Amino acid sequence: MNPAVERFFQYLAVEKGLAANTQEAYHRDLMRFLGYLGEKGISLGEVREAEIASYLYQLRKQGLSSRSLSRAISCLRSFFRFSLAEGLFSFDPTSHLQSPRLQARLPHALSVEEVERLLSAPAEQIPRQIRDKAMLEVLYATGMRASELVGLPISSVDLTVGYVRCMGKGSKERIVPLGSSAISCLKGYLESSRPRLTEGRLNPYLFVGRAGRPLTRQGFWQMIRVYALKAGLTKRVTPHTLRHSFATHLLEGGADIRSVQMMLGHSDISTTQIYTHITRKRLKEIYRQFHPRA
Repeated sequence: MNPAVERFFQYLAVEKGLAANTQEAYHRDLMRFLGYLGEKGISLGEVREAEIASYLYQLRKQGLSSRSLSRAISCLRSFFRFSLAEGLFSFDPTSHLQSPRLQARLPHALSVEEVERLLSAPAEQIPRQIRDKAMLEVLYATGMRASELVGLPISSVDLTVGYVRCMGKGSKERIVPLGSSAISCLKGYLESSRPRLTEGRLNPYLFVGRAGRPLTRQGFWQMIRVYALKAGLTKRVTPHTLRHSFATHLLEGGADIRSVQMMLGHSDISTTQIYTHITRKRLKEIYRQFHPRA
């Protein structure tokens, strides 16, 4: 691997402390760019603005979305800025590069009634479904990301006080309260189901699969899809849908945006503010439905 590329990946992991998923995305983007340069017979030190423009044009022709294109640009900009600062290159070909304008996407949220149906879908009193119900309850109670949930160590939960300690993006820790429903389901899972799923094996994770194997994020996504169909939900439901629902329902109930920001683990409050658009839209719907002169 090129020394500049190797040092850049070390920088992302050690100094920037980026989440594993973000590191993987940057790795894919940069390796795709290196593959393009290899096809053209161009070395990294020879790259100028024309080569960058040609590469991005090819990505557009391949049908890459604006969001994916923006991430690819961000990756290249970070790489060349790092390389210039480290003295590995004498020129940054991305210095005048602009990212495509992204249209803000409003996150999709379920109604409270739809959430209730989803959480009630794993109804059988068998170890796997008791675990699944506990996972869904914790996800909706805390607004965690799927990767955060499946990676929770058992030591991160305090059912006496009622909170969970979560490690988010950039290895930032936050503490989120647990509601009574989530606590009740977790107690049932820990007392009856988890010992049967681990089969006596030691396992540091809170949620485990058969024979104590760790759960994967992909497996959890598939699990939610199955329960969404069982609940009769025609919308596309993912773990992030419950995260969005968590934030939306808190704001609709009167929670302040700073508290929601802390619970979601957003470093920038502007990321949390997108949920206020949803609540304003909901208020308009209620107004039109019930005001006599709407």
